[in-house]
This record gives sequence, C-alpha cells and structure tokens, in this order.
Amino acid sequence: MSSPCQHELIKRHAACVVWFTGLSGAGKTTLALALDDALRCRGVHTAVLDGDSLRLGLNSDLGFSPEDRATNVRRTAQVSKLMLDAGLVVIVSLISPQAESRDQARSLFNANQFFEVYLNTPLAVCEQRDPKGLYQLARGGDIAQFTGISAGYEVPANPDLVLQTHQYTISECLERLLAMLEPALKRRSVN
Repeated sequence: MSSPCQHELIKRHAACVVWFTGLSGAGKTTLALALDDALRCRGVHTAVLDGDSLRLGLNSDLGFSPEDRATNVRRTAQVSKLMLDAGLVVIVSLISPQAESRDQARSLFNANQFFEVYLNTPLAVCEQRDPKGLYQLARGGDIAQFTGISAGYEVPANPDLVLQTHQYTISECLERLLAMLEPALKRRSVN
C-alpha cells in the first residue's frame, strides 16, 4: 500500500480537503466547481463531492433529520479521507449545518489538510437566488426540516476562510481561496 507522501511525489502537490459550508443558495457548488477548474488548470489532481450528487447515490438512504445530516457529513468525510490518502485535493460542497459534525469531519485530518470555508451569505440573498426553488417549497410547508427556514444552521466558530458571496464576485472569492490554499498545496519534502 502506498503512502500519501508517495502520492504527493507523483502528483507534485500536497493533498487536502476544502470543505464548503453554508446555506442552500450561498454558492457552494458554484465555487466548488470554479475551484476545481482553477486547480486542474494548474495541474492539481482534484475531486468534487457535492451534496446533491451524494444524495443521489452514497447518501440516498438519508433524510434530513439531525441524525441523518450527521451521517451525511460523516460518510462524506470518510470518502474525503480516502481520496486525500490517494493524493487528491478534495473539494466538498455540503450544507453540513451542525458544528459538531463539521468538527468530527475535521478531526479525521492532520493540520493543514482540512480547510473549512464558510459562505456567509444572508438568508434573504439565498432565498432570492433560490436556484432549485427549495426556499419557496419550504416556506409553503412542502419541505420539512429545511436549513435556514425550519431547521437551524450553526455558523462555524473558527473557519479557515469566510467568503461573502453576496459582496464578492466568483473571481474575487476564487482569488481568496487560491491564496489560502497555495501554501498547503506545495509539495511536502519526503525523506
């Protein structure tokens, strides 16, 4: 079995996890895909784990109760760990509303391997964007336990980066993300 250090030598960059958290409509998927594209253009090996896609397969058996949400985050974190061990930069786009679940996800990784990025976008802006029409359904009572409406979101206490997607363009947010990641992506020396 090869070590993560061997993967980093082959891939010529260090592996890490970038975990986007925030309300639905905050821009998590948009920024995750933009970051994925920007990193691949720089020769970085990446994988994107998006909450919507995961709920179609790996997490299709889960609902939106607090317990199911915790399981969703736990499973996603475990898959992220496997991908990190393969030398990838893993970009996770997941509401992950519970602080305890996000902290447990972080605990799987070493220092400088996990970056929590909080998209601090006001609920009103997220509702205005509402790309999937979910807020309207939640306000109408058609979706129970919807984060921000009928279920809570615990704001990260110490995220690695906070992005106000309602104040900055995608390009400006991406610039901040890349500046944060640049030191972590440098290939570590291996003895």
